[in-house]
Amino acid sequence: MARNESVASMVMFLCFGTAILSLAVHWHNMRTTGQLDPSVSTEVYPQGSPVELGNSAIAASVPTSPQKSAEWTTQKSSLDGFTDPVNQIKQSIPGLNKTQVVVDLSDRRTYVFRYNEVIASYPIAIGKKGWETPIGNFKIIHKEHHPIWRHPITGAVYDGGTDSPLGDRWIGFWSDGRYELGFHGTPNVDLVGAAVSHGCLRMRNSDVRMLYSQVNIGTQVSVRE
Repeated sequence: MARNESVASMVMFLCFGTAILSLAVHWHNMRTTGQLDPSVSTEVYPQGSPVELGNSAIAASVPTSPQKSAEWTTQKSSLDGFTDPVNQIKQSIPGLNKTQVVVDLSDRRTYVFRYNEVIASYPIAIGKKGWETPIGNFKIIHKEHHPIWRHPITGAVYDGGTDSPLGDRWIGFWSDGRYELGFHGTPNVDLVGAAVSHGCLRMRNSDVRMLYSQVNIGTQVSVRE
């Protein structure tokens, strides 16, 4: 009888020990996978990679798991509404991106401004006495290759071309409804820099071709003494 009781006690001890061991293994596995702490994410993230947004690069980690964490959702939401600060600055400065032409009659030169910086400067011939180039602020209203010219006094008509009195290009910025003034080329390059025109601004043909490519209809022209 005593022997049977001893065997039963040993069996119960072994069963109890096995149960304890199983619980310990299960607890260890849960701790390793993070299931004991709901704040611990089991998602796997690769190393951060640059995301190009305008002129800026922001490092963002992209989860490989289809279930995104709350942190990633917040980060993605902030990137969706991202605004490039450089573009904001440009938009806040009026005329920053516009090309402007300034004619200085005193030094007989034309200056081209872009992004508020001088990108080109050309010598010019200006209006002679009695035919002075008008002073003021204007806009380019007419552009033409190889323009035909009608002499304002004699009415003679000259065909367009490099040897024409208007040269290769015409860039008009003033008109009284009958006559039009503007920049144009000339075959008489020796007169560039003098006051010899009928109000127009004569330029070397190579220079007026460059100016033609730098301006558009509506470009502002400021003529000053």
